[in-house]
Amino acid sequence: MKIEKTVAFYTLGCKLNFTETSTIGREFVDAGYKKVNFEDSPDVYVINTCSVTDSANKKCRNIVNRARRHAPNAFIAVTGCYAQLKPGEIAEIPGVDIVLGASEKYNMLEHVRLKEQGSEQKVYSCEIEHVNEFKASYSHGDRTRSFLKVQDGCDYSCTFCTIPLARGKSRSQSIEKTIASAKEVAAKGVKEVVLSGVNIGDFGKNHTAKAGDPRENFLGLIQALDQIEGIERFRISSIEPNLLSDEIIDFVAHSRRFMPHFHIPLQSGSNTILKLMRRRYLREVYSARVARIKSLMPQAAIGVDVIVGFPGESDEAFAETYDYLNQLDISYLHVFTYSERENTPAANMEASVPPNVRKERSKMLHILSDKKRRAFYRQFEGAPGNVLFESPNADGSIYGFTDNYVKVTTNYVEGLENNIVELKLNSVNSDGIMTADGDSISAAGKIRHQETSF
Repeated sequence: MKIEKTVAFYTLGCKLNFTETSTIGREFVDAGYKKVNFEDSPDVYVINTCSVTDSANKKCRNIVNRARRHAPNAFIAVTGCYAQLKPGEIAEIPGVDIVLGASEKYNMLEHVRLKEQGSEQKVYSCEIEHVNEFKASYSHGDRTRSFLKVQDGCDYSCTFCTIPLARGKSRSQSIEKTIASAKEVAAKGVKEVVLSGVNIGDFGKNHTAKAGDPRENFLGLIQALDQIEGIERFRISSIEPNLLSDEIIDFVAHSRRFMPHFHIPLQSGSNTILKLMRRRYLREVYSARVARIKSLMPQAAIGVDVIVGFPGESDEAFAETYDYLNQLDISYLHVFTYSERENTPAANMEASVPPNVRKERSKMLHILSDKKRRAFYRQFEGAPGNVLFESPNADGSIYGFTDNYVKVTTNYVEGLENNIVELKLNSVNSDGIMTADGDSISAAGKIRHQETSF
C-alpha cells in the first residue's frame, strides 16, 4: 500500500503571498500529497515569508522552530520575500532544507524532490534584476473570498521599502490571460474575488502580450472583469492614490460587480514626510481622491495604510498626520510602525524616532482607527445590507461582509456560508462588529445568488 505524503503551509505577509501559497499548494495536491494542518506533523513544511518589517523576519525564524518541534524529521522549505533578500541567512537557520528565491518559488515541488533524492544544493536564488516573468496565481479553499494575483513587482523607489528588491520590476499578464484566470476561479463557485498585486494600478505597464495597446491598463482590466458571469463581487485590494484615476472611481461607482470599497495607501499626512518617503503624490491628491469617491458613493468604505515613526517625523509632523486622518472621511486604518530595512535609503536617514515614541504613535492611530470604523458602521444601523457569509464558527455564530465591507455577525443558519444574504443590520457590538438577527433569516427566499449592490 502506497503511503500518502503530507504537506503543510504557513504564509506570512500580504494577500499576494496567500495567492502564491495556494497555487503552490494545489501543485502538491495534484502530485499526490495530502494537505494537512501545521500541527499535524507533516512530511513537508512550506513557509512563504514576508520582509516588509523586521518582525516579519523574526516570525520566519519562529515558524521554522515551531515546525521542528511539531515534526523534527520534516522537510522544511522556505520561499518568499525574505528568502529572496536574505537566502544565506535563512539557510543557516537549523532545520531549513532548501531556500527558494523569487525565480524558483513556483518550482517548489521539483526542488523538494531533488533534495529528497540527495541534491546537496540548499539555496536556489538569483539577482532580482533577472526576475521578470509573471506567474499567475489565485487562492482557493482557504476562505470564502479568492485573491487573484493580477500584477507583481514595483517600479517605485519609496525610501522605506524593500519590495522592489524582493519582487523585481512591475509586470503582469494581458487582460485576456487575466480574464482566463478569473474564469477558472468562477468555475470553482467563488462569489467574491479580491484583485491583488504589489502595485496593481500599474497593471499592463510592462507586459509584452499586447505592447502599446492603450486599453491594456487597470481600467481596461476592471471593465473586462465586470462582464464575467459567475463572480458576484470584485474588490480592489490596494491602489496607489496617484494611480487611482477619476475614470477608475467613476467606473466602480456604476459597475455591475465592483464593490464600493477602496484601500488607498497614504503612509503620512505630512507633505514633508511624503517627500522624504519619495511617495508620488502629496496629501492634496489624496484628499481629492477621497472626496470624489464619497461624492459618487457616500456609503463606500475607504481603508488607509499609514506608517508611524519614519525618520524625521517630528511631533509636529505626527500631529499633522493625526489631525489630517481624524478629519478625513475614511473608514479604517492599517497602521505600520516604521522599522529600518537594510539597503533602503531611509535606514541611513538622520532624526530617527525613538522606538517608544513609535509605539505610542502607533497606539494613538489604532485607537483612531477603531473610532473611525465604529462611526462608519453606525451609519448603517437599522439599514438593509447584502452580506456574503463565510464559514460558521465553533460558538454557533457566523461572520460575513456587506458590499461596502461592514463586518457582520449573526447566529448561524444552515445554508448561509458562501451565500449573499439580504438582511437588516442591527447595531455595533462591544467588539466593533455589526450585529444582525440570524434567527429571522429564512434560507428559502433571502439567500441571493445574483449580483447585488448596497
